[in-house]
Amino acid sequence: MAITSANQLELLQTAEAVAREKMIDPDLVIAAMEDSLARAAKSRYGADMDIRVAIDRKTGRATFTRVRTVVEDDAVENHHAQLTVKQAKDYLKEPAIGDEITDEVPPVELGRIAAQSAKQVILQKVREAERDRQYEEFKDRKGTIINGQVKREEYGNIIVDIGRGEAILRRNEKIGRESYRPNDRIRCYIKDVRREARGPQVFLSRTDPQFMAELFKMEVPEIYDGIIEIKAVARDPGSRAKIAVISHDNSIDPVGACVGMRGSRVQAVVGELQGEKIDIIPWNQDQATFLVNALQPAEVSKVVIDEEAGKIEVVVPDEQLSLAIGRRGQNVRLASQLTGLDIDIVTESDESARRQAEFAERTQLFMDTLDVDEMMAQLLVAEGFTNLEEVAYVEVDELLSIDGFDEGTAGELQARARDYLEAANKKAMDAARALGVEDSLVEFEGLTPPMLEALGKDGIKTLEDFATVADWELAGGWTTVKGQRVKDEGVLEKFDVSLEEAQTLIMTARVMLGWVDVAEMEAPQEEQEAEV
Repeated sequence: MAITSANQLELLQTAEAVAREKMIDPDLVIAAMEDSLARAAKSRYGADMDIRVAIDRKTGRATFTRVRTVVEDDAVENHHAQLTVKQAKDYLKEPAIGDEITDEVPPVELGRIAAQSAKQVILQKVREAERDRQYEEFKDRKGTIINGQVKREEYGNIIVDIGRGEAILRRNEKIGRESYRPNDRIRCYIKDVRREARGPQVFLSRTDPQFMAELFKMEVPEIYDGIIEIKAVARDPGSRAKIAVISHDNSIDPVGACVGMRGSRVQAVVGELQGEKIDIIPWNQDQATFLVNALQPAEVSKVVIDEEAGKIEVVVPDEQLSLAIGRRGQNVRLASQLTGLDIDIVTESDESARRQAEFAERTQLFMDTLDVDEMMAQLLVAEGFTNLEEVAYVEVDELLSIDGFDEGTAGELQARARDYLEAANKKAMDAARALGVEDSLVEFEGLTPPMLEALGKDGIKTLEDFATVADWELAGGWTTVKGQRVKDEGVLEKFDVSLEEAQTLIMTARVMLGWVDVAEMEAPQEEQEAEV
């Protein structure tokens, strides 16, 4: 079939019909037709030729054109599609490099194979345009809620019709044992939109914590308007959830607004989440206060925060322990997700027993090292002294403030503490030397003999060895393994060396060795200060 013998307007009508059906730009369909006709023409006139086709958008007439480009004399690689400047003078008065010379060629006859090939090209181009349109439409809707209709189920995954495309709700993103049948209406959260080889993929979720947050935004106008802000969400899908809210208007109660009149607002969300119980908690900037709220309905006696380790210890009455932990640890797990910290829950009796054990341990330490009786050792512990260094080098006035301590007693205690420490340091230094610790590390300021001994036992024996270690290897730290925080013991952790102190020591060693230029370190810092 020749293009000239066909109804030329039929091309435009076909393009418009396909564009309406696929909801894409008609120009994209016509461009695909032009490309397919150009390929068919190349198979007729030769693959080396640069054949282009232009379809008139008004009449539908297809024009076939041969294009040749002007190149330098020594750059001609394809004589069918390129010309030298000299050859181009037969067509142009003053040809320049890059000019194109066009000649119209007769339309080609489309045989059965060529027509089938052209059809495949058009379908492929239309399919690509449709995929691009779907991706562009849904990529900006990520993080929002969408309503769809269930089409079918594949291996537990739900395929959802979302209007101009399909999305997938994986089985691990469904709440509990939810089951759907074809044509059921479903509301989901758009968790991710990815461009893949098989086309754009829209992934839905009903278990994501933000799904609940978006539902509250739809039900509570104050959240939508920004008067109330959702600060954190934690969910055990289908069972229980906690949501922390704060009001930016003192006249509006954030919890009451989310609950609604007779619980109407929260019940609407609960109904969508298959009866999931929701605790609405007032958010507080103070971590301890926020945690006490998060552990409701359990009562909390005391909260101890270890900011460096990122952990919180919560003390609860003995009878509140099971309530604070919750069924299968659900309550404390959700509170941990809400605050972003590890939570250890202990009872008042356990904490009391631990404090008594620590008191007895420190008392025994002072009795053994200072050669004092139990009463005097207990007085020191009760006043907050935890180690010999504090006794040896504290101001005498602090010892004199203890009932029953005079100058003679205070002086004798400090002398005994210093003698013991000196003997212990000498013993530690001898051990470090025996382990092979070199003078370069011994003379490094900031390390005590016990520290040198610990470093020697760990194989760190020179200043170069010390400069190559990481800060967490000295001070210790925490690593997350399979969702669980695991403690990394530091070589100098038992000497209460913080992460910042370890960083300073290591950087000082590197400067001394010439590995780091002080001027280069100070320049960025000065730039930052200038910006501030």
